[in-house]
Amino acid sequence: MIRVLIAEDMHMIRGALVALLSLEEDMEVVAELDRGDQIVPTALDTRPDVAVVDIDLPGVDGLTAAEQLHQRLPACRTLVLTGREADVLRVAERGMPTGQIAARLSLSPATVRNYLSNAISKVGGRNRIDAIRIARDAGWL
Repeated sequence: MIRVLIAEDMHMIRGALVALLSLEEDMEVVAELDRGDQIVPTALDTRPDVAVVDIDLPGVDGLTAAEQLHQRLPACRTLVLTGREADVLRVAERGMPTGQIAARLSLSPATVRNYLSNAISKVGGRNRIDAIRIARDAGWL
């Protein structure tokens, strides 16, 4: 049995991952988290074999949490999710409108708007330009 910890702050995505993994006979979801600062303490309690971690989490970001997890529980393997928000921001950085971003990334315009909205919210930006600046300054783009 593969024991899995899932850390994702978006409830719908976390729920979908839990539902899909729970269908697998050889996998057991041992923890569902919405904050990065909960990962290490919960992992030490539940001893997962694999941690599925979103890169952008409140408390502690996914990369930092993955590094801390590796130090404290080296047997646990980590899969970091980056969703497509960074890809959308990279293309938006070129000044493309939503329709062109969608065509370039093979997404629907509605999906691009959702990713942009999520990215703006996650980085604390006021708009897409502000989100791009914040992400670039943080080294995410």
